[in-house]
Amino acid sequence: MLKVNEYFAGKVKSIGFDSSSIGLTSVGVMEEGEYTFTTALPEEMTVITGALKVLLPGSPDWQVFMPGEKFFVPAHSEFNLQVADATAYLCRYLSK
Repeated sequence: MLKVNEYFAGKVKSIGFDSSSIGLTSVGVMEEGEYTFTTALPEEMTVITGALKVLLPGSPDWQVFMPGEKFFVPAHSEFNLQVADATAYLCRYLSK
């Protein structure tokens, strides 16, 4: 079953689904802007198109991730994103 999600007044939209091959996942697009997300489960984020500038929990430095690159966010944490141009992503929710 597909679940449509919308955040930040519609500037971030995703479709969530549970796949037997990759588990609980969402794929979405972020418009230009700055966003702060919190996590319940550990997450693996992969950039599909565009770029994400990310400040990960515990890191003093921003990092830029390009298409095909991924980063990991621990459970029960917060991370910040800066998006300069519309960017597509894949988010896998990892088991605890």
